[in-house]
Amino acid sequence: MIERVSTLPAIEDVESVTPSESVPVRSAPLSSRLRGLPKYLFLSVFALFSIFPLYFMAVSATNTSQDVLDSRMIPGLALFDNFAGLLDLQDVGSAMWNSATVAVGTTVLALIVCSIAGYGFEVFHSRAKDLLMAVLLIAIMIPFAATMIPLFQVFAEVGMINSLGAVIIPAISTPFLILLFRQASRSFPYEIIEAARIDGVSELGIFARIYLPSMRSTYAAAAVITFMTAWNNFLWPKVILVNNDFQTMPMLISNLSAGYVVDYGVLMLAVFLASVPTVIVFMVLQRSFAEGITGAIK
Repeated sequence: MIERVSTLPAIEDVESVTPSESVPVRSAPLSSRLRGLPKYLFLSVFALFSIFPLYFMAVSATNTSQDVLDSRMIPGLALFDNFAGLLDLQDVGSAMWNSATVAVGTTVLALIVCSIAGYGFEVFHSRAKDLLMAVLLIAIMIPFAATMIPLFQVFAEVGMINSLGAVIIPAISTPFLILLFRQASRSFPYEIIEAARIDGVSELGIFARIYLPSMRSTYAAAAVITFMTAWNNFLWPKVILVNNDFQTMPMLISNLSAGYVVDYGVLMLAVFLASVPTVIVFMVLQRSFAEGITGAIK
């Protein structure tokens, strides 16, 4: 009779083996870590140069005008005085509300219109599709200043001078956003659309229930771009909004710096307040923004 020889280690031997002993961890060689040092140094210096304007803006908002002119780099004690001076000079609450109305309204309407247009350019086939896309690409190269006077005449004819709608409407449909959604739609599987059509789903249902949820990252990227552009827009609101009751934050900052004597502490506080919403939107949608831009350029 043949005896079986057990090849399993004893229980006490198994318990004595720790994970650190079974899988030795080796640190990276010093030479390989030193090779990456110049890259990290360059990125660190670049990050400091990028962050410094934000730091200087925040610090200057707490200093007096003379401290700002002297380039003081440490926080001061004049924040509440600057805030009181800003409230005395300008209606900050109204300007923030007007900017928020323009930015949010433009973003929502632009996402709806441009995503539908980009979806249609890629999904529906037509002989004139390539011609229309070429026209859109040409429109990107036309500066806004060339169309500003005709736009002003159109809104003057319909009585929309001094209205926030006149600021929102021209930014609803932009060639860049249409191109962004069209490029992102190329990665969308067309077989799903055909299967949905066979099942009797309407085109609006396909767009709302299938296409829109799968393009969340593209919508996030477009939302960040549109919101920041609309919030920081200065030229067109300055032309179409004659009454200061409808001024936006960029217009308020321009008015603060238009006098003979400028309080730079108050001015930098206004710039800081105007920067906060765009920073918040970008930080919230940062990851989706990167995914949306990457998916659109594939």
